[in-house]
Amino acid sequence: QVQLAESGGGLVQTGGSLRLSCTASGLRFSAYTLAWFRQAPGKEREFVAHIRYNDDTVYYADSVRGRFTISRDNAQDTVYLQMEDLKAEDTAVYYCAADWGFTGSTIPEDNMDYWGKGTLVTVSS
Repeated sequence: QVQLAESGGGLVQTGGSLRLSCTASGLRFSAYTLAWFRQAPGKEREFVAHIRYNDDTVYYADSVRGRFTISRDNAQDTVYLQMEDLKAEDTAVYYCAADWGFTGSTIPEDNMDYWGKGTLVTVSS
């Protein structure tokens, strides 16, 4: 049974930092491209970042580029999202997701094979 478990969410002030983690089990982690999505209250889920399985190339949404960093540790079956200079508009439930063998630059939400349950990030102004 495949599971993705996010952690690290919480309440932080504007300008603060958080690091989210997502640990996978039940899959061959190194063969999956990993992504972070988020869903703000009253809005649709949106792409945040992804890291390719084959070469660790990373991609970011324009809204987070330069502030967020995605990384992975295949030995720990974990993907991270380091978030800096947080803004109120970053408040959302953050989800990690896995897509087997994806090598593109734009990763559709519908492509994802597995999803975590999400972790809430609240940025207070």
